Amino acid sequence: MSQKQILRARIIDEILKIEQADLPQYKKGGSVVRNNYYWALKSIACYARREQDWEFDPEVWVALGRMLMFFTESGYLGVSETLLEFSVEEPIPEPLRLVSTWR
Repeated sequence: MSQKQILRARIIDEILKIEQADLPQYKKGGSVVRNNYYWALKSIACYARREQDWEFDPEVWVALGRMLMFFTESGYLGVSETLLEFSVEEPIPEPLRLVSTWR
């Protein structure tokens, strides 16, 4: 399986948005780890519709950071699947610094 690209993220009106094209996909009969990753992210999103960007309130950014770090450290997912990528013009919020980079 090829490596997935980094999770492109941006913050608009204090809401973190992850681009839909970069989100994990749920696949019936697929990898248990990847499906758990999908459901874990979806469970803390304030908005998570199919084929749209998912949104995360500032109140869950600490949990999101811990979750991304957990899945990275598990060894089952690559860093490229669990790293948030922000525009260089955008400051990375403190709770997300360990799991983020700039493009």
